[in-house]
Amino acid sequence: MAKLIMSLDNAVIREVSLDKERFTIGRKAHNDIQIDNLAVSGEHALIVTILNDSFLEDLGSTNGTLVNGNPIKKHILQHNDVIEIGKYKLKYVSEQPTGQASVADFEKTMVLRAPMAKAAMEATQSGFGDTQVSLSATTQSQPPQVAAAPAKQAENMAAVQILTGPSAGKELELTKNLTTLGKPGVQVAVITRRPHGYFITHVEGANFPIVNGKALDAQAHQLNDHDVVELAGVKMEFFLKNG
Repeated sequence: MAKLIMSLDNAVIREVSLDKERFTIGRKAHNDIQIDNLAVSGEHALIVTILNDSFLEDLGSTNGTLVNGNPIKKHILQHNDVIEIGKYKLKYVSEQPTGQASVADFEKTMVLRAPMAKAAMEATQSGFGDTQVSLSATTQSQPPQVAAAPAKQAENMAAVQILTGPSAGKELELTKNLTTLGKPGVQVAVITRRPHGYFITHVEGANFPIVNGKALDAQAHQLNDHDVVELAGVKMEFFLKNG
């Protein structure tokens, strides 16, 4: 499990385990990590941890957030990265290997990976571009399998089909362990593939994703076959592809 080692003037103050998916950092008391210092904004930064990857985002703070001395807006944390907020430093320590996601994957509005590239591009050109689909892999792409995949893995394959707008009917297969959906700066969520199912988690935006007419909270929500997800104004249906 990843953790943050918080220090001031080279003296360690505390250690915080990133044992849940969302951690807020800021001056106000409701933050998961409170830093009571005027140089720190009320809601300064956010860390979202999904599988073995942690994503840091500056929440429009007054004085900014640095990682290894460089100002960031969004950053995928790597082992031994040092986050600087005001005079405080938070060292990110992760004993598990992270995925292969890059900063470009996280920040770009669209990363297209075959065989979904054509469908996603058509969706963008026909109006779904306002709710960009970003497919960000956190694990290495798997080579084509000559032998048949295990039955359990085949049963777990899933996809989303766009239901509204000019792109209605387009289908995007969830072939990666982490698929990012939405429009950066407006509303972004990720669907993660885990051994026991698919989960959707809110990442960015004031409004949370809606599943079957009900707004989600900050925690991961397991998706069931034929759930209807509404994200950035577009409705899509999640479904399992058996066999």
